[in-house]
Amino acid sequence: MITTGDIPMWIHLTGNFGFPIVITVYLFVRFEKKIEKLEIVILQLSEVIKNWNK
Repeated sequence: MITTGDIPMWIHLTGNFGFPIVITVYLFVRFEKKIEKLEIVILQLSEVIKNWNK
């Protein structure tokens, strides 16, 4: 989540690299966290399925 302390950094990055690149990086960072959580849930589900078949 973006905090008020991060806003100057994002304004600086936008000025230097352009809006599309900054938005892409922001989305990658957000999606990375969600993908990690999804990976954990998938691994837990596979363990439940393995134990269910025993």
